[in-house]
Order: sequence, then C-alpha cells, then structure tokens
Amino acid sequence: MDFSLNAEQQQFRDTLRRFVDKEIIPVAAEWEHSGRYPTEIVAHMREMGLFGITTPERYGGIALDMVSFALVYEEISRGWMGIAGILGSHNLACWTVARHGTEEQRERFLPNMASGEWRSGIGLTEPGAGSDLQGIRTTARRDGDVYVVNGTKMWITNARHAAVLPVLVKTDPTTTPAHRGMSLLLIETDTPGFSVSRDLGKIGYKGTESCELVLEDVRVPVENLLGGVEGRGMQQALSGLETGRINIAARAVGVAQAAYDAALDYARQREAFGKPIAEFQAVQLKLADIATRLQAARLLTYWAASKADSGARVDAESGMAKYFASETAIDAALEAMRIHGGYGYSTEFVVERLYRDAPLMAIGEGTNDILRTVIAKSLVAGTTLIG
Repeated sequence: MDFSLNAEQQQFRDTLRRFVDKEIIPVAAEWEHSGRYPTEIVAHMREMGLFGITTPERYGGIALDMVSFALVYEEISRGWMGIAGILGSHNLACWTVARHGTEEQRERFLPNMASGEWRSGIGLTEPGAGSDLQGIRTTARRDGDVYVVNGTKMWITNARHAAVLPVLVKTDPTTTPAHRGMSLLLIETDTPGFSVSRDLGKIGYKGTESCELVLEDVRVPVENLLGGVEGRGMQQALSGLETGRINIAARAVGVAQAAYDAALDYARQREAFGKPIAEFQAVQLKLADIATRLQAARLLTYWAASKADSGARVDAESGMAKYFASETAIDAALEAMRIHGGYGYSTEFVVERLYRDAPLMAIGEGTNDILRTVIAKSLVAGTTLIG
C-alpha cells in the first residue's frame, strides 16, 4: 500500500499551494466580509486550466486523475472555501456533459466550458425539493422542436455568471416512478424567460453567489436534451454527485487543515501564566484530536478518489469520505475557535470564517444523514466490502 502522492501529484499540489498562499489567503478575509466578487482569482484559475479539470483533453480540458481533482478543492478551500464553490459546480457540469452528452453536445459546449469562457453550474434543487429530487416540479413540455420549461430552482451556484446550465426537469410528470420521467436539459442562460430572481443570503460560503432561478416559458431546443434520450436525467445527475461528493470531502479537508494550522499557530504564540498555551495539556489534547481526524479524513478522501479512478462506482466510498470529512471540518473549526478563546469570535481571525463555512459540507451533495443510509444500503447489499 502506498499512502503518498506520486511525484506529479506532489508537484501539482505545490503549484496549487503557492497560488493559494499568494493570491487567495491575503485577500480572503477582506473580500469575504465586503462581499467583493473574486474576479482576479477567477481569471488566474482560468489561466491555470482549473475550469477544465473534469473535461477530456480532446475538448480542451486537462482531465485530471481524481486524486489530483481532490487536491484542487482541498488546497483552494484551505485558503477560501467559497472560491472552491466556483469551480465545484462548474466542473460537475462539465463532467456530466462529458460523461452523458452526445458527441455534438460535447463538441458544442465543452471547449468553451473547459476554458472558463463559458461558466456553468447545475440546476437541481427547488424550493420544495432538495434531497428528494424526485419531488421537483419544474416541467419541460415538448412543443415541436423545443421544450417549453417552467419552474423555479434554488441555491444555484454560479447562476449570475453562467452561460449554460444543466437543469433537471420533468419531461413526463405522469410517469411512475417519477425518476423515469426526468431529464437534464442544457439551458443557455441568455434564452428569453430565464432569469435570476435573487441572491440568497448565507452565513458562510461567500465569494460565490447562490441564487434563485425562475424559468418562465423558456424554449430550449430539443438538441439540448442531455444524451438525446428522455427519462435519464435522474441517473445522470446522481452519477455526477458521486464525484461531487469527493469534491465536498476535499473541501472539508481543506477547511479542517486551515483550522488546524490556525489553532497550532495561535497555541504556539499565545501565552498565559507565563508560557505558550500549547504547553497546556488541555490545548494539546484538542490539537491531537484535530490532527488525527484531519489525517483520517484526508486518507479517506484520497481512497475514494483512487477508487473512482479505477472506474468503479463509488457512491458508498465517496459518501463515507464526504460524511466523515465534513463532520471533521465542523469539529475542527469549533475546536480551533475554542483554542483561540475570545479571539476566535473576532472577524479579525480566520477561524470565525471557517466556523461559518464548515457546516455547508454536511449539507451539500446530499445531507450526511441521507449519506449514512446510502452507505448502509451498500453494505447490506454487499456491494461495498469493509476489511
């Protein structure tokens, strides 16, 4: 067993780390609190090719292995988790088009998406349908050579900057079970009837917008039906979420790493009763707990990523990684805040942002409670073996 990165992955991580240390960390606190959009950071990520990490090379991407994919989100989230969100939804959309699109759709959309010239996200969640995607109400009625789409989508990342969005719709609302009547449509955002109605306020996960979309009689060409066949949208979306959970797990590892770094640095510098608080056993125990769980979460994430590279299904493995890593990030952020004492509650220290960002990973790409049932069903069915 080899638990280390190979030479190419180490070099890639070092490049990412230098970028984060130079371009993201110095501005993260100020821009996050002011609500300033990270335009310059996005431009640099485009130059680095990070908008094409899930796109095959033949369509202009760099098609990273899944461990390197995880490194992108880990390192960027160490600096500012909201920036990772800009890439996350976009690269999920690219992966979905590359995996399930027709050749014409790949050639038409992926080159501009991989370069970052066209931004994207994915339109799944609705006001009354989050974890229960079969409960969506957005419909797409066939009218000759177009679909007429009506509905509302919520919590859509990159909505204001997207050129095209894969949107989950019901092409046949009468079918039972409901997923057999669901499809993904590639909706171009300049189509009449497509509008971003509002930005949704959040306690954390800033730097990228999360929006409500309204679709009113949006006429989408039939050739924008992902894969060209109706009724496959649910399966297409769920297959993307498998890799999406590796993204979320890696983000959580990055947040936990930032919490650990901040806690350790502060404990070494802060003095009480004539010595650094790092010399007090109570603080040492907290640092040991954070470090141990952090490394376990990282290895679990890389394990899931490595298995995804083999071509196997990783719904249970990515679920385990996302579940454990996100809970670790929440605990690490809270313990780092406690180590900082009163200063941990101050906006001048990074731990208050980590404390606000961490809970999102327990919610996004499937809540942790739902993922625990996904893991359990895989174990009971014998499709995932432990030991």
